[in-house]
Amino acid sequence: MDLKDIAAVSGKSGLFKVIKPTRTGVILESLDEAKKKSIASGNSRVSVLKEISVYTTGDESSILLEDLFDKILEKHGKDLDLDHKADSSTLFKFLSEVLPDYDEDRVYASDLKKMVLWYKTIAKNYPEVFEVKKEVKKETKKTAEKKPAAKKKPAAKKAD
Repeated sequence: MDLKDIAAVSGKSGLFKVIKPTRTGVILESLDEAKKKSIASGNSRVSVLKEISVYTTGDESSILLEDLFDKILEKHGKDLDLDHKADSSTLFKFLSEVLPDYDEDRVYASDLKKMVLWYKTIAKNYPEVFEVKKEVKKETKKTAEKKPAAKKKPAAKKAD
C-alpha cells in the first residue's frame, strides 16, 4: 500500500483505503480495526494523501505530505509520542523541529492535528507504507549509481 491508496474524506473522521471507483463515487474501507466499507459519492470531497502538501516559505512553496512523513519518521520513528489533541503551541513546536521553513500564516493548528493523527494511524495500522518508501529510495539510489550518464552522439554533417 502507498499514500496514493489512502484518502481523507471531508466530513468523515479518519482515513480510508481506496478500494475502487464506481460510476457515482468511490468505494472506501476505513483504516481502523473495524475495516468498515462505505461509498463516497461524487459530491464528497475525497483527498488522496499523496496529493496533499504543506505550505513552506523556502524555494518551493510547499512540501508533499509524503516527504513530511519521511522527515517525521527520521526524527521520531513510527512511535510518535505526540497527541493530536495537544495544544497549538506544542503542535507548532513539533512542526518547527521537523519542518523549520513551514509557512506560519498558511498552516493552521487544525491541519497539524490531522497530520499527526494521520501519521499515527498509518504507523499503527499500515506501517509497511513507510517501509515501502525506504525500499523505493534505496533502489532508486542504486539504479542511479549504476547507470552512466547518456552521451550525445555528434550530429551528422550535411553534404553540400
